[in-house]
Amino acid sequence: MLQRTANERLLTPEQLGRRSRSVWLIFAALAAVLIGTALYGAGIYGRLQAIAALEDQGQTDANLKVALLRAVLEGPRALPLLLADDQQVRDALASGQGEAVMGLDRKLQSLVAGTRASVLYVTGRNGIAIASSNWQEPLSFVGNDYSFRDYFRRAMETGTAEHFALGNVSNRPGLYISRRVGDAADPLGVVVVKMEFDQLESDWRDAVRPAYVIDEHGVVLITSLPSWRFMTAKPLPQESLAAIRTSLQFGEAPLLPLPIEERQALRPGATIVHAVMPGAGEGEFLRLRTEVPSTSWQLEYLVPTEAPIASSVREWRLLTLAALIPVLAIMTFLLRRRQIVVMRIATERAAREELERRVLERTQDLSRARDRLQEEITDHRATEARLQVVQQELVQANRLAILGQVAAGVAHEINQPVATIRAYADNARTFLKRQQPGPADDNLDAIASLTERIGTITEELKAFARKGRTAAEPIELRAVIEGAVVLLRSRFAGRLDALDIRLPSVGLKVSGNRIRLEQVLINLFQNALEALEGREGAKVEVFCEETDSEVAVTVVDNGPGISEDILGSLFSPFNTSKEKGLGLGLVISKDIVADYGGRIEVDSNESGTRFTVHLQKAQA
Repeated sequence: MLQRTANERLLTPEQLGRRSRSVWLIFAALAAVLIGTALYGAGIYGRLQAIAALEDQGQTDANLKVALLRAVLEGPRALPLLLADDQQVRDALASGQGEAVMGLDRKLQSLVAGTRASVLYVTGRNGIAIASSNWQEPLSFVGNDYSFRDYFRRAMETGTAEHFALGNVSNRPGLYISRRVGDAADPLGVVVVKMEFDQLESDWRDAVRPAYVIDEHGVVLITSLPSWRFMTAKPLPQESLAAIRTSLQFGEAPLLPLPIEERQALRPGATIVHAVMPGAGEGEFLRLRTEVPSTSWQLEYLVPTEAPIASSVREWRLLTLAALIPVLAIMTFLLRRRQIVVMRIATERAAREELERRVLERTQDLSRARDRLQEEITDHRATEARLQVVQQELVQANRLAILGQVAAGVAHEINQPVATIRAYADNARTFLKRQQPGPADDNLDAIASLTERIGTITEELKAFARKGRTAAEPIELRAVIEGAVVLLRSRFAGRLDALDIRLPSVGLKVSGNRIRLEQVLINLFQNALEALEGREGAKVEVFCEETDSEVAVTVVDNGPGISEDILGSLFSPFNTSKEKGLGLGLVISKDIVADYGGRIEVDSNESGTRFTVHLQKAQA
């Protein structure tokens, strides 16, 4: 490894680039082989996992079907056992005719009605049926000879028998359960119950997951697919086929093999097969085989595997990719970083050699460059010093402009209260000369109140300069409008008749500060009254409109309107049409309203001007 690193250090960047491309090609090939192998292994593992899961679930389903089959079998099995010892059965077999037989017919009919049995009948020792539960039906078993049936012969020989066969009268398949009446030395006859499995097959019916029961010869007896009945799990030997044909157990059924082909044996009772489903196509299935207790039958259950296996294989391959891709990404990152380091070392070595070769040639140039650099440094320092002076001058100018605006704003906002104080002071002096201390005292109280208001305004402006705006609070709008009118009364004495104010309802509150909102309305009222000075029929309307979330206060005058030149920059500082105006009133008003989430709209033409102040309604 050390030798290879030393050799790489001797290579040029171009040689290292060619070697890097070769390494990447080899790495890509190895990664492709690794991914392919991992995906193949994940596919095999996913298939095994899916089959194992299907086998567990399928075995549970098969056991449930076997339990259902046993439940169907156990009830009717008790009937022959009970009837074999019934005295009425023995009496009917002994007499062979008459009232005893008719009574037995009715008894068998009533017993069948309360069980899952299809038909219940009794034969004599010669195999001829003497009584049957279907004695009143056209296809009655009474009088038919069943001596050739295996269930009759075996019952006469051993005492009991079970035999699945196709009925020679009804031509319907079913299980015949028989029991001998009397002992072997002197038998009286046989009691037989036939069970049909139509309801069970209907409960099992599933074209995707077929279930069927086979006997000891492999013949399908009970199935969820009717077309598979009396087919065989495997080809029958000739001797077994001949015996079945002779006994007419399955009538003329062809006994063809099932369309199932074994593919892979997993364990005893579990096999992967290929099957053709009637009307559903073909595919791969997991066949599970389970013994049916108390019988010689076996239940076979087919579970489709293609979709679950495909899903499992896909899932495991995705998991494999999710695990491999980060590993390959880390390996790619490490390989790339190593190549970058090696390339950087080679490049630095080449650059260092080039630098050493040219250092002598550049010595004088560097010396001259150093002298020029020192000159440039001196110039930069001088420029930086001048820049600092200019910046300080700009900061100072900005401060003076801000102070001028604040001072102008304070003078503008307290102008009305000062004028009102002057009027109240003159009135108080007059009242004192007239020796009317009561009205004089009222005027002095008003002066004190207005002085306090001026102090509040200046404190508000100082607070704005230090810490921002006053916090909003619920304010009754009616009191704000009334307070603004009070402040204007002294200045516009005799002219306030032009104000037509429709006060809002008591209790209507907006979000803001009373003094600051009064400043807004004072500015609007004052501007409207000044615009109407000297006009006949002067009128200023003030009214409020309420919505769910806000209140709009509208001030409308019938003055000459605002010119287009001023209207475009109406809310800009120092923009005014008044000879002595400062142009700050509307600017301050707009800022105050905006502080509390509102806005001011203006509309002006030759017929007059409309200002609308939108305020947020206070939260209850």
